[in-house]
Amino acid sequence: MHDPAAALWLLVASACAFAGMGWLALAMPTHALQAWGRLPRVRQLKMLRGLGASALLLALACCLRTDHATMAVLVWTMLLAAAAVAIAMVLATRPRRLRVLVPWVRERTFTAR
Repeated sequence: MHDPAAALWLLVASACAFAGMGWLALAMPTHALQAWGRLPRVRQLKMLRGLGASALLLALACCLRTDHATMAVLVWTMLLAAAAVAIAMVLATRPRRLRVLVPWVRERTFTAR
């Protein structure tokens, strides 16, 4: 791969995979509690699931833009694994840092527990 555009597509795919895994993690009540200390509204959790799935599909599309299908799926799978490990490490050490992925969730949008 000597094409600079291909490297850019893979960088975008990596960012999408990381954001997608982060959104999917924050859509889980346990991880939302880790990040905010309270639960966002159910509607916001559903939106995070949709965003996460969409971002992972966008990562696949970026990989397909870069290479042929068999190689693209392999690279996408490896990106998903790397993003999942990275998100797990952030959740284990500094879960509040994942809030940067969801700047539209404010304190007033939380449900009472």
